Amino acid sequence: MGLKSLANKVPEVTILFWLIKIIATTLGETGGDALSMTLQFGYAVSTLIFFGVFVIAVAAQVAARAYHPFVYWAVIVATTTAGTTLSDYLDRSLDLGYIKASLLLFGGLCAVLGLWRAVTGSVAVNRIADRRAELFYWVTILVSSTLGTALGDFVASDAGLGFGGGALLFGGALTIIAIAYFTSAMSRTVLFWMAFILTRPLGATLGDLLTKPRAEGGLHLSRIDSSLVLAVCIVGCVLFSYRQSQRPPEEDAAA
Repeated sequence: MGLKSLANKVPEVTILFWLIKIIATTLGETGGDALSMTLQFGYAVSTLIFFGVFVIAVAAQVAARAYHPFVYWAVIVATTTAGTTLSDYLDRSLDLGYIKASLLLFGGLCAVLGLWRAVTGSVAVNRIADRRAELFYWVTILVSSTLGTALGDFVASDAGLGFGGGALLFGGALTIIAIAYFTSAMSRTVLFWMAFILTRPLGATLGDLLTKPRAEGGLHLSRIDSSLVLAVCIVGCVLFSYRQSQRPPEEDAAA
């Protein structure tokens, strides 16, 4: 079977999609910090572990010929955890700082998107049924997750907004994008990627807000416990989304 015989490999972009994405990015922050800091694996080793999980998950996703919700969201979570520890490694272990790391990663993101468009002719995400496009899709998400972590840390720390202020800033930016989606003729693809990228620093600041010490502006909750609760929330939302997608059309009309 050729590449074009593959079914669409991504979920419908709905409000529930964005809710799961925000929870997943928050889990990426708490989970990444749990392994690198709480369990003291360090940023480099944690990045290698999470990148290994990402490779396994994305291999299962690419090998599938249809959309499988738990496989898809497992890859998303893998990108957020790997992005968290990789960003921290660049920022702290390599001493690039949040600004340099953010600029470097933004350049990398633009390069990946540019190459994707040059190779396939589009960076649209409403239908991913070509393995080349799918690989570009996941590389873009991995880079955007890493960028989002650095950007969230920059706004919360260097810009002095704190974790709560950073979350409000990124939440406000996402609200503006949502308004633009419903009231303007802007490219849906551009708006999608803007929202997709900004959910990551939102999740990063929310994750830090939950787990950082109170002296730093956080709630000082356990990183491991927070990660487990967030994971359960994702599973519940994915199950609900899957059940809704399996409902016959006549049930939806009657509801």
